[in-house]
Amino acid sequence: MWRRAGMIGIALYCLVPFYWMVVSSFRRTADIYDKSPFPSPWSLESYEAVFAPDLGFGQSLLNSLVVAGVTTTVTLVVGTLAAYALARLAFRGKNVVLALVIAVSMFPGALLIVPLLELFTTIGWINTYQAMIVPSMSFALPLTIWNLTTFFRQLPYELEQAAMIDGCTAFAAFCRVMLPLAAPGVFTTAILAFIATWNEFIIAVTMINDQARQTATVRIAQFTGAAKFDTPFGTQMAAGVLVTLPLVLLVLFFQRRIVAGLTAGALK
Repeated sequence: MWRRAGMIGIALYCLVPFYWMVVSSFRRTADIYDKSPFPSPWSLESYEAVFAPDLGFGQSLLNSLVVAGVTTTVTLVVGTLAAYALARLAFRGKNVVLALVIAVSMFPGALLIVPLLELFTTIGWINTYQAMIVPSMSFALPLTIWNLTTFFRQLPYELEQAAMIDGCTAFAAFCRVMLPLAAPGVFTTAILAFIATWNEFIIAVTMINDQARQTATVRIAQFTGAAKFDTPFGTQMAAGVLVTLPLVLLVLFFQRRIVAGLTAGALK
């Protein structure tokens, strides 16, 4: 009983802010400070304001999709090959390489902003997609390599040997046998990398000052109200719902695959 009550309390603690964001997004601007649990009356005023032409929020959503999609795709390709090599190949210093991979992900992103800003300014990458994609890969790639190395280690070596006896090359055995078996882990890692890149803020706000290239998280932070220093709470709430909704649908739709991926390497 107490365990169930504790679980319910934790769930409410996590969900109440999101519930309040949704409710506030449907309030009128005049009612934004209303404390009632439901909007009265319901209004789409904030959602209409989000897609006003001068805000450019639609373009920012597309930019977020491009950055997150490209980062996830490239990260999976590079990370899967690297993880397979670290899991299967025997070479000196393999554990050191794995330690360095996980150590890279421990550095706070803020420490890299100044050197990256100087570098990208020198090579002319400011206000480009690659200025967001490349730094995001530096955080998503260690996660991908570390997770998938564990998955590949759980797969028996006999499967590769049997495939090569049947005429497959080492790479063909990887593509036709090992990669499909590791699909739950690859899928879960892809979702985690996509979510992390979709929510990224500090790199995007530093490297991009052109509104046409800004991601959704940056545009929300730069919304202004009727006056310059007004905070448009309703518009920000509506934009927050629109940014969060794709991630919620993604997790709900693929929740079984996510659970399978998270537990696939638990037992040998």
